[in-house]
Amino acid sequence: MFIKQLSVFIENREGRLEEVLEALKREQVNIVSLSLADTSEYGVLRMIVSNPEGGKEALKAGGFSAMLTDVLAVKLSHRVGYLQELLGAICRAGINIEYMYALSTGTDDASIVLKASDLAKAEAVLRQDGVEIFTNTDLAKMS
Repeated sequence: MFIKQLSVFIENREGRLEEVLEALKREQVNIVSLSLADTSEYGVLRMIVSNPEGGKEALKAGGFSAMLTDVLAVKLSHRVGYLQELLGAICRAGINIEYMYALSTGTDDASIVLKASDLAKAEAVLRQDGVEIFTNTDLAKMS
């Protein structure tokens, strides 16, 4: 089951990130997890939020370029080498990992958000290994 990630492109200048966060706050959209990557001029803020559609609309109303993307949210076991094992299985299946970042779940468990070249195939590989995949319902309970 894929979840929706909210991505917003922002200018790399003082105060712009705060404006994004204010737009989400006004609409009562809670950020569950995020990743911010930048270049010298622009940044990409990727977020897992309580209301992806509402967040997208709030950002667009605020003049931001925002979009929703399907990603996987994966629960990890706390043991040495586990992430490498999972990523190795995905790699052996011929799937490219485009990016990933930590997911805050409010528990002691480790979790990640993962974007891959073939999400359906990546999900099948992970489920075959007994990996727990979060749903949008699971994430809504965290916010």
